[in-house]
Amino acid sequence: MKLLLTSAGIKNKTLHNALTNLLGKPTEEAKALCIPTAIYAIPNGLSHAWGFLSGTSTTPMCELGWKSMGVLELTALPSIKRDYWVSAVEEADVLLVNGGDPMFLCYWMQETGLAEMLPNLDLVYVGLSAGSMVMTPTIGEEFVEWKHPSDTAKTLGFVDFSIFPHLDHPALPHNTMETAERWAAKLDNPAYAIDDETGFLVVDDKVEILSEGNWKQLRA
Repeated sequence: MKLLLTSAGIKNKTLHNALTNLLGKPTEEAKALCIPTAIYAIPNGLSHAWGFLSGTSTTPMCELGWKSMGVLELTALPSIKRDYWVSAVEEADVLLVNGGDPMFLCYWMQETGLAEMLPNLDLVYVGLSAGSMVMTPTIGEEFVEWKHPSDTAKTLGFVDFSIFPHLDHPALPHNTMETAERWAAKLDNPAYAIDDETGFLVVDDKVEILSEGNWKQLRA
């Protein structure tokens, strides 16, 4: 699998170059599907969804000049024929997975079967905040708002480390290094705190940290 797990989308040239390299071509030649699902489970999610889809947010994903763009709304998939959306996923070059509530996103990725499909897809997965956190083994109890039916903080586990995003973000005063260290101390796996200029490039089992900002490994 080819993953680019970010805190806040493709915020800088380093992350953009990594995305282009993963795609093997410019974004202008790539077919994208965006997944807004996670955003609906947080306050003001409807307006945040519009910002993500319209490319007017501060977390660049949909506005990167894609050849084509489709919307894969996971909550709708159980109500339509599977062939309608599976073929679109298989034809895509990249999935752009929005932030919001990671457990809500986890549930719908499992419920629709998308999570099971991912390892067999020849595409790039780009996560933004919750879209990145869902790929980890756990988000930690501190990030659980929406309750998964199994009442757990465990997520999909495509990578072996957990992510504390939006470090020192001015709009999130509790996202300090001290808070991140307390969060990491409760985990049993590697953990990182990253700011919005940072992401993880994951190809197969190789992980590389890409940053034009600040990050720290909190647990090895």
